[in-house]
Amino acid sequence: MEGETFLWLIRHAPVDGIAGTIHAADAPADLGDRAQLEMLRQRLPRDAACFASPARRTVETARALGLEPVRLTEFSEQDFGDWTGRRHDELAATGGEAYAQFWSAPAHGRPPGGESFEDQVARVRLGLSRVGAGSAALVVHSGTIRAALCIALDLTPQAALRFVIDPLSLTRIDRLATGWRVVFVNQRAA
Repeated sequence: MEGETFLWLIRHAPVDGIAGTIHAADAPADLGDRAQLEMLRQRLPRDAACFASPARRTVETARALGLEPVRLTEFSEQDFGDWTGRRHDELAATGGEAYAQFWSAPAHGRPPGGESFEDQVARVRLGLSRVGAGSAALVVHSGTIRAALCIALDLTPQAALRFVIDPLSLTRIDRLATGWRVVFVNQRAA
C-alpha cells in the first residue's frame, strides 16, 4: 500500500442498555453526550474516509458525528458467541469453569461459539489493510481499538488488553512508510 494513512479511531457512544451485559450487534447507542460528540466532530479531519463496524451502536455514533461510514465486518467487536446478550454477573454465577478459564487468559480464550482476542487482532489487521492512504475515521469498539494498538505497537494480544478505551474517546495512530506511529490514546474532552 502506497502513501501514509492517518487513522482517527473513535469508540462508539455508550450502549443504551443494561450495564454489565455483553451486548449484541443490534444494541443501540446512547447519544446523549452532545458536548463530547461535538468535541469529536471538531477534531476529525473534514476530508476523512469513514469506516465502522456493522454494529448499530457504531453506525449510530458515526451518523451523530455527521459521517456516513462504510461498514467493515473486520472492525466488529470480539464475538462472544453463546455469551452474547448475557450479563457478566450471571455468567460468573452460572458459567462454570468455561467462564472462569476464559478470564484467566482472555487474549487466547474463546467463549463457547465465539472467538479469541487473538482472532480479533487478525481480523482487524485485515480490515486495516483495506483502508487506503490519507485520513480515515474509524467508529469502532474498544476491542477493535485495542487490536489496532496491538498491531501498531507490535504488542502481544495479552498486553494490548491493558489499554483503557472509553466510550466516545479518540485514539490516533498513523501507518507510515517506515512503520506505525501512535499519536495519542483514549482522549476525551477536558
